[in-house]
Amino acid sequence: MLEEYLTGWIILLLFLINIGLMFIIIYMNRRYPTTTLFWVAIAAILPYIGFIIFLLLGQTYFTDKRFHLKAEDDAKIQLKAEEQIKILEELTEEDVRNPELKRFHEMARMLLINDGALITENNEVKVYSDGNEKFDDMFEDIEKAKEHIHIEYYIFRNDELGKKFVSALAAKAREGVEVRVLKDGVGCKALPKNFFKDLTDAGGEVVGFFERWMGVYIRINHRNHRKIAIFDGRIAYIGGYNIGVEYLGQGPLGNWRDAAVRIEGHAALLAQIRFMLDWSFETGKLRDFEPKYFPEQDEAEKAAVQIVSSGPDSVDESIKHAYVKMINTAKESVYIQTPYFVPDAAVADALRIAAMSGVDVRMMIPCKPDHMFIYWAGYAHVGWLLENGVRAFKYDDGFIHAKTIVVDGLVGSVGSANWDIRSFKLNFETNAFVYDPEVGADLKKRYEDDLENRCSELTLDDYRSRSNIIKMKETFALLFSDLL
Repeated sequence: MLEEYLTGWIILLLFLINIGLMFIIIYMNRRYPTTTLFWVAIAAILPYIGFIIFLLLGQTYFTDKRFHLKAEDDAKIQLKAEEQIKILEELTEEDVRNPELKRFHEMARMLLINDGALITENNEVKVYSDGNEKFDDMFEDIEKAKEHIHIEYYIFRNDELGKKFVSALAAKAREGVEVRVLKDGVGCKALPKNFFKDLTDAGGEVVGFFERWMGVYIRINHRNHRKIAIFDGRIAYIGGYNIGVEYLGQGPLGNWRDAAVRIEGHAALLAQIRFMLDWSFETGKLRDFEPKYFPEQDEAEKAAVQIVSSGPDSVDESIKHAYVKMINTAKESVYIQTPYFVPDAAVADALRIAAMSGVDVRMMIPCKPDHMFIYWAGYAHVGWLLENGVRAFKYDDGFIHAKTIVVDGLVGSVGSANWDIRSFKLNFETNAFVYDPEVGADLKKRYEDDLENRCSELTLDDYRSRSNIIKMKETFALLFSDLL
């Protein structure tokens, strides 16, 4: 009798403890109500185990607190941003070099306010859609570097390109060039411990971003997904390529279609600031923005560029807001490339409204998945957009990893941010937003060349005729698509 009595009290106590853990989940994840309900359900179905899984995969409270400290470093930039906002507000038609770009000034102003993304106007921008060309130029810039090289990448592969890249950096370090590498703790967790030894032995510094939590690799959120390289503060690369032979088209997915830009000019200084804020946050070594990192640049009326970053340290989802504003500003066309398309309501509605308003909205997505779960969730979202006049195209020549948008052939964005909730909220991302008719026309031409030669259209009839198996895959993927 006593045993049954005690058992009953123990069961009740355990039940109440699990209820308490649910309230902890609600408090710690209160910024995302939909996701919170999911985790509460998991905790109810799997008592205690569900809470542990939440701590490992879902909680953002402690890391939000940690990354909030990082946001304080950006305060220095806000003063300059406020100056530029006043200039934008006082511009007249006679002051605008490209009148057709004036309607995008609202977007530039928004990014100044939300992200402190300063506007630079003397940039030479080169667009890449082939990894071999991109890395050939990057190796040349490594060779030419005289003062410093700053590298921030999500993935380094232990393959021919990865080893060649580290070897080239080590050679420059031995020449006395300052070399710093910031790698992501999860993206690079498969690397052998001695992968960067040649570089560190030569005097280079290598730091893992958010590498360990409680001593082990367990966090899939809050990853540094950025791909940035800066050379002497004068040249910056931003885009979707990581460091590995698959980005040269030598991986299991075959030909690799990606996108990046090489920027020579003042925007390279903004990429430099981004690197230094990330480096300072991770190392705890606050830098005073020494003049050697920010050399004088030639003044010239060339492409205008804003470097926009977002992540867990951001108050606003700046890159997502820029995407939405670009779509809303479009008059003729919106061309998007992305490997992962799991939008929230704001993005999906913007695309629907643009298409229904007569704008030519086109999506380019992979024909094959590299992440099955995200692929089928994205396939469902694209299918819904087809009903509102958005056109979708599957990239058939290998795999498309590019993260681009070009509007009216005038303004474009190239960077690391996918069109999904993870890039909008959870990962650290950086994109270059370029206001220039020549660069915009280049991006549009490359897109149209892909459409003509390497894509097939996914029509509404095609989507509606999909098999029941595909419908089941979509349903299962969508069920977990908001898992943050």
